[in-house]
Amino acid sequence: MQTMKTMQTMQKTNIFVPMNPLKKLAGQTAVYGLSSVLGRVLGYLLVWLYTRVFLPGEYGTVNVFYAYAAFLIVVLTYGMETAFFRFNESESNKEKVFSTGMISLIFSTLVFLFLASVFAQSIAGWIDYADHPEYVLWFAWMLGLDVLSKIPFARLRSQNKALKFAAINIANIAVNIGLNLFFLLFCPFVHQHESWTLLNGMIHLVYRQDWGIEYIFIANLIASAVTLLLLIPQFTGMRWKLDPKLLKTMLIFAFPLLFAGMAGIVNETFDRLLLRYLLPEGIAAYQVGIYSACYKISILMTIFIQAYKYAAEPFFFAAAKEKDSKILYARIMDYFIVVVSFIFLATMVYLDDFIMRYLIGKNYWEGKGVIPVLMLANLFLGVYYNLSIWYKLTSKTIWGAWISLIGAMITLALNFWWIPLGADHLIHGYMGSAWATFICYCGMMVISYLVGQRYFPVNYNLGKFFGYLGLALLLYAISIYAVPGSLFLRLMFHTLLLVVFAGIAYLVERPRLAAA
Repeated sequence: MQTMKTMQTMQKTNIFVPMNPLKKLAGQTAVYGLSSVLGRVLGYLLVWLYTRVFLPGEYGTVNVFYAYAAFLIVVLTYGMETAFFRFNESESNKEKVFSTGMISLIFSTLVFLFLASVFAQSIAGWIDYADHPEYVLWFAWMLGLDVLSKIPFARLRSQNKALKFAAINIANIAVNIGLNLFFLLFCPFVHQHESWTLLNGMIHLVYRQDWGIEYIFIANLIASAVTLLLLIPQFTGMRWKLDPKLLKTMLIFAFPLLFAGMAGIVNETFDRLLLRYLLPEGIAAYQVGIYSACYKISILMTIFIQAYKYAAEPFFFAAAKEKDSKILYARIMDYFIVVVSFIFLATMVYLDDFIMRYLIGKNYWEGKGVIPVLMLANLFLGVYYNLSIWYKLTSKTIWGAWISLIGAMITLALNFWWIPLGADHLIHGYMGSAWATFICYCGMMVISYLVGQRYFPVNYNLGKFFGYLGLALLLYAISIYAVPGSLFLRLMFHTLLLVVFAGIAYLVERPRLAAA
């Protein structure tokens, strides 16, 4: 009945809701997804490499630093990326918006780099890595370069230059992976062949045998520098002008987003830091390594979500001007749920026979129990990103901060409770971190929906949300308890389950597709 009413409304108001906007969003998502998918797929090459070259404890150290980096990049960007989208749509002088945002970020980044350079040793000691102040310096410069790339990337997205955006991202990925392979595979291989005198001499100009994870950081730093160089054309020909009034307005808009982002990073990455400091020293880094490697599998969900976010944020702001935008938002949510439910099911049915076997070293397999929990958690996070458009469009960004803060409180409370528990408890250690993430994102999604319906009501189809997600969970359960013997039969059976899901989704959505 609800579907029929929606279809009748769309047929009466065919100004905006035909498939053209949806096709545009899907096309942009596909292009952004090109770099995201390629990046993640090649990134899993690095997971394969790291989990075979490094022990879990060493890999845990890498992820601890990237957890700090994820938090700091939100602080250093302080919501300016979203503020750029907001005022780039409302201001007639778009160049002024770009230059004002960039000047603000350049100034704050220079202050950060100065402080990080002067106090590198103290910071390293404070985070229990006093023997490696160089890590702090490398990460500070990597973060600075990444922050300065944010608004140029946002400008490309606002100009619908998805192909250029994707090309620069792919260049970043290629440099990073190429350097990792060079330093972690090629150089050690050449070093083992001492008879290759000339090549050894050349290699040792840039290679130190006693370095390992250091080369992960260096590769990322160089890739960030190359990315910013490729974005220089975004600055050419522009007039550098700071508008104090506009900057104040942008900061007022962005300030709550800073707290929302900080709380969001607590939800996304602080579990690794808490594992590092709440578990006994002898096992902490090991468990961080196990958890981080398995967390990478759950990020298969965020490949699509990240690509979708790149396309959706500028699209939603532009679509808000149209009369029937709320109908479009609800319709997009339906298709989004179909895709993320399918991704969840595809990942889980192929997890044991393909994904774990070929992407993760055997030393890390013991943590695979967190993967379905984290996959669902990231699915909820994707729905939350869809719902969050209401507080950005209504300029009630303070609600974004409050919702993320509630999520952060849930994350911290449950991690402090569950991580230290012993193995005699059902939920403990990194399994506690996974369930804390699940409850956090589920809670944020529900709160955003309830509050959003008050300030910016959209008639989302809850029946489809529970229906598609429930179908994916049911088929996943069948895949666990009805397992054919041979590998070939299992793969065929699991593929059939995916076909069943896709077929049901097509039959449900076909009338709306035909009406469009």
